[in-house]
Amino acid sequence: MKLLLIEDEPKIARAIKMGLEQERSTVEVMHDGPSGLAAALGDSYDAIILDRMLPGGMDGLEICETIREKGVKTPVLMLTAKGQIRDRVNGLNAGADDYLVKPFSFEELLARLRALTRRPHETNGTTLHVADLSLDTISYDVQRAGKPISLSQTEYSLLEYLMRNKNRVLSKTNIINHVWDFDADILPNTVEAYMGYLRNKIDKPFDKPLLHTVRGFGYRIGGDPNGDS
Repeated sequence: MKLLLIEDEPKIARAIKMGLEQERSTVEVMHDGPSGLAAALGDSYDAIILDRMLPGGMDGLEICETIREKGVKTPVLMLTAKGQIRDRVNGLNAGADDYLVKPFSFEELLARLRALTRRPHETNGTTLHVADLSLDTISYDVQRAGKPISLSQTEYSLLEYLMRNKNRVLSKTNIINHVWDFDADILPNTVEAYMGYLRNKIDKPFDKPLLHTVRGFGYRIGGDPNGDS
């Protein structure tokens, strides 16, 4: 997953970023309201973790209200030291999808993010499926036709992004923005290389290819190169 974390407390931000990266997510961090808003409006994310109190003349409520007014539908998990019912109501009314009061456990943060990013019509619990390929987003277990497949962290992140967008054509730019850190120096042929690694593991040993190149546009995962799996 590609996540945006807007948190002004450096220690908390580092801890959350480190934990989420260990869970194979890409995390961009902003430390104040204006830069957080600019990031939320300027790029696409699977979820936004948003602190309620922020410096820079714009707090989490204002950020949430603004991105909703601009049509951004990205799930928002709001973090705050304020635990009163009115504070939670204000956050939800501003457009947040969930609310987590500090201090919190990382396990709860992770569980809430998974719940927010889950798409019931494409998943079965915590598992993504494309034809006979499955990916468990908690255990990181990847199997095809019942056979386990070992992936590197980047290969896993790429496959997860493809599977979350099953049957959609994803450009190299989309893939780079969602799989690699925003400050990583990634070239388009890096995407080609990693797609090749995935094909060697999830396609070549099996009869039916799932990864398809749409020339001039990008890549798509699905059982049929011309339609749904």
